[in-house]
Amino acid sequence: MTPEHLRQLLAKGEGLTIEYKECMNELNNSVWETVCSFSNRYGGHIVIGADDDGTVLGVNRKAAPSMKKNFVNMLNNPQKISPSLFLSLEEVEVDDRLLLYVYVPVSAQVELCSGKIYDRIEDADIDVTKSTDLSAQLFGRKATAYTEREIFPYVTENELRLDLVERAQKMAVALNADHPWKGMAPMELLRSSGLYEDDWRTGKKGFNLAAVLLFGRDDVIRSCAPGYLTDALLRVKDVDRYDDRLLVGTNLIEAYDQLIDFISKHTLDKFFLVENHRVSVRSWIAREVVSNILVHREFSKGFMAKLVIEKDRLYAENWNRSNRHGRIDPDNFTPDAKNPLLAWFFVNIGRADWMGSGIRNLYKYTKIYSGGEPELIEGDIFKTIIPLAKTSTPSGDDVGVDNGVDNGVDNLDDGYVQNGDDVGVDNGYDVGIEINIAKIINAILTEPKATQIRIAEVTGLSIRTVSREIKSLRDSGALHRIGSDRKGRWEIVKRRRDDED
Repeated sequence: MTPEHLRQLLAKGEGLTIEYKECMNELNNSVWETVCSFSNRYGGHIVIGADDDGTVLGVNRKAAPSMKKNFVNMLNNPQKISPSLFLSLEEVEVDDRLLLYVYVPVSAQVELCSGKIYDRIEDADIDVTKSTDLSAQLFGRKATAYTEREIFPYVTENELRLDLVERAQKMAVALNADHPWKGMAPMELLRSSGLYEDDWRTGKKGFNLAAVLLFGRDDVIRSCAPGYLTDALLRVKDVDRYDDRLLVGTNLIEAYDQLIDFISKHTLDKFFLVENHRVSVRSWIAREVVSNILVHREFSKGFMAKLVIEKDRLYAENWNRSNRHGRIDPDNFTPDAKNPLLAWFFVNIGRADWMGSGIRNLYKYTKIYSGGEPELIEGDIFKTIIPLAKTSTPSGDDVGVDNGVDNGVDNLDDGYVQNGDDVGVDNGYDVGIEINIAKIINAILTEPKATQIRIAEVTGLSIRTVSREIKSLRDSGALHRIGSDRKGRWEIVKRRRDDED
């Protein structure tokens, strides 16, 4: 959230999706009621440190850290909010005063605050617990809106891959050492994530479609979601058919790995300096495209999603439950998670951002990567189109020529890496670019604070391999660790060969 965007929210006034809270020194109970009602309606923006007419009052700077901590703790306290929500307050400076902001996405389940059900009606948070009609309408909205919540009562733990649950748990803890999933048993984690639920209207209880898609065996996924399949194609030389093809129908966690690898295999990477950090922008673009095609699709239709790489563009298509039509403007849209449970799960394991920030990142990094802007077109079929420069694909012309993109960002000279293989150009590092090392460097450039466990997760390498290669990099002087193992960060030392000659 930028100060400019926050000023726009403050100018609109309170309403169905906007709420202001004074709360200068501590959070009051009405904050949790608003979180609950936004979750149960359409989602919404909460601005803390402003009065009812949008006047900026600010919060006590000394109290802000405790307010942010209390917000997270209470959302993870089942006595206050149930099911738990994983949100955090963001600090934003407006008119030399500190405000706290959070966007609350709509949830897939009915949220309770202190055992009560709140719904958002106009600009008020209404307790509908004892209202038969209003609560029935709320439950009806939740039940019909999200295919991911369909319960499959005959799916048991035996039909799920609990090794993937353990893997997801490690990924979340690697990102946040104090993550609530830490130490949870598999079933406890699945329940707390809303993947095992009770339907109080029908009496059904069991694993829902989201659980099956994330952790189900392949045969179970085919039975429960027969239309789920992603077709990845490379069309550069043979544009009428394809040069390479990958059909993906496995669980979402491993499907993500396979689709990321397909993009990495057929596009070139180049590192850029973004805000003084070396970043693999290709990795960010791939992450947003793949997470979107897997998480924000409608699984009830027999439409095979597509991911196609051509000479001048990468595009993706998936069936969509649309609330609007036309091209998405990143500066003027309200985020709308099609599958909140899946989206929330991917955010927690570091494979997606909430839709708003994810789309803004996609615009930012596409401009850096190819000089163009992505197109996100919403309709019955959601389309994502990423323009590629000639230097973006191995089969493009003039590979290795500077694409001429400046945008205030300095390119790292000759920084191309394709598949981690040595493609014959100086990468600027005094280490041989082998496949494993290239993957590790790419992970570190993307997440400088990543632990070795996290690096293993994002690269697909074993902990032993990551540890060995990192030791080699550190011994060669190409990699330093600044700070502690738990809270520190990696720094790659760029030493050019011509400096040594």
